[in-house]
Amino acid sequence: MTRITSPAALEQFRQEAQAKRERFKMGVSVCGGTGCQAQECKDVFEAFRTAIHDGGLADTVELKLTGCHGFCEMGPLAVIHPAGIFYKRITPEDVPSIVEKSVLGDGVVEELLFENPLDGGKVAEEAAIPFYARQNRMVLGMNGKIDPQNIDDYIAQGGYAALAKALFEMEPEDIIDSVERAGLRGRGGAGFPTAMKWRSCRAAQSSDGTRYLLCNADEGDPGAYMDRSLLEGNPHAVLEGMVIGARAIGATEGYIYVRHEYPLAVENLLVALDQARLYGLLGNNILGSGLDFDVKVSVGGGAFVCGESTALMASIEGRIGEPRVKHVHTVEKGLFNKPTNLNNVETWANVPLILNEGADAYAATGTESSKGTKIFSLVGKIRNTGLVEVPMGITLKEIVYDIGGGMPEGKDFKAVQTGGPSGGCIPGSLLDTPVDFDRLVDVGSMMGSGGMIVMDEETCMVDIARYFLDFLSEESCGKCVPCREGLKQMLAIVSDIAEGEGTRDQLDLLLETAEVVRDTSLCGLGQTASNPVLSTIRYFEDEYIEHIEQRKCRAGVCRALITYTIDAELCNGCMRCLKACPSKAIAGEKKKSHSIDQQNCEKCGICFEVCEFNAVTRM
Repeated sequence: MTRITSPAALEQFRQEAQAKRERFKMGVSVCGGTGCQAQECKDVFEAFRTAIHDGGLADTVELKLTGCHGFCEMGPLAVIHPAGIFYKRITPEDVPSIVEKSVLGDGVVEELLFENPLDGGKVAEEAAIPFYARQNRMVLGMNGKIDPQNIDDYIAQGGYAALAKALFEMEPEDIIDSVERAGLRGRGGAGFPTAMKWRSCRAAQSSDGTRYLLCNADEGDPGAYMDRSLLEGNPHAVLEGMVIGARAIGATEGYIYVRHEYPLAVENLLVALDQARLYGLLGNNILGSGLDFDVKVSVGGGAFVCGESTALMASIEGRIGEPRVKHVHTVEKGLFNKPTNLNNVETWANVPLILNEGADAYAATGTESSKGTKIFSLVGKIRNTGLVEVPMGITLKEIVYDIGGGMPEGKDFKAVQTGGPSGGCIPGSLLDTPVDFDRLVDVGSMMGSGGMIVMDEETCMVDIARYFLDFLSEESCGKCVPCREGLKQMLAIVSDIAEGEGTRDQLDLLLETAEVVRDTSLCGLGQTASNPVLSTIRYFEDEYIEHIEQRKCRAGVCRALITYTIDAELCNGCMRCLKACPSKAIAGEKKKSHSIDQQNCEKCGICFEVCEFNAVTRM
């Protein structure tokens, strides 16, 4: 590796890197994200390597293990370039056929193509698959094109050009002005204007001139993995954004705070840091500009509250990760009592795009108050799960149905939760709501870091509220009374309701307590913890009333309110339910109708699931 000491040298290196890649006539990109790794994608990658080597194709076919492609439902997956042929759920045994048909030949392996569930048609080209067609992958687009452990790939794709521009063509205020004109808002929570935070940190007084930049990768929302996938697949975009931010703010040291549950992200990040330092793109005298800035990685212990800014900083300092009162903002006195700027992974990755495209071009995407794109992890009761990057202003309905493919098994849509435990549940009547920071708040939810959980008719909204209250009460640091005690009391009330022991008075008390917790808690965890409760009562109060007055759970989720019975006329005595019952509550003989002993029944629902004749009913 050679140290790059000027913008001219960077451009020369880029041209050389591009020339090396142009000799390849074709490329194979195998998704190497955590989701595909769980499905043994490395075995698929090795099978491709063997097939390419044995076929004498190593000089003409470029093989890469890339970051997450987004369509996690279909992994392990691979794309054949330049045709863009998308293959899903590949096994090592499939690889020889793919190489024969799509690398050596110009055909496709039909059975490995994506099948559109609406019409059964096969789609070969990645860009034509509905999941991808409606996205605008400004930030995620490079994930499927580069090897995250090879800085040359990133540079060949235009990486670090924005940094060279920031260092040699722009003053710090020019950079901040560009971020402001672009309308970039923080992608990690409430959407605070990024430029405003940068300008405040730059103006803050520091006794020795020290200022810190932090990247929040403590992604703790259930079902959310946007930041993890960005760090795994394109760590240099985040680093480049941070160095640009250092130039704008006047910082000399940075930290990336990562959850310990993200080992692959940490591994790829550490490799990227070492490579950037060797190339002179991080550390002392970056690109010969005189800027000194380096980044360290701090691995957190997995506490959800450490996603809050002051708790995160306390953790980096080696103290207990709990928040403090922000009478003085962290941009003035943050990490080690110095001016500190904190943005999350996705925010930093947007910064190079703004400088490369220009602020006005970037701002052309999105709504008046929310510019650019947003990455969501689309999970839950939906056909196409994975990461989606969409322009701000797209409706929830377009995400759920056009990209997500709607509900599997013909089920009805019930709600979508955005913003993780801090967000709210939005009903079907509001599916036409545009997705931006302000509109989601208007309907009782929030953007948050980007979790999006879809729920169908078999989801109980009381149970959803109980789940998130249980999660948040466990994750509360306990420092302030409203959050520590209020969440416990809210959980106790919702648990009573779910078990058929609630009252209307308790429902009123639940609302009152939720408002108190929201209005008086110390940090964002407690201030937003009531959102799942308030939104479910706001839109699904009838389910709470059913649980209280009728002792009924229409979704069949709350065990205390469910009874399983066997219809004697429909039961043919196949004995599947009897053999599957873990509590031995089912009695009967072969080819004769069975019955359930209600006293021994644990209400696990296994009998309901295994019966092929609809003889088991759930009431």
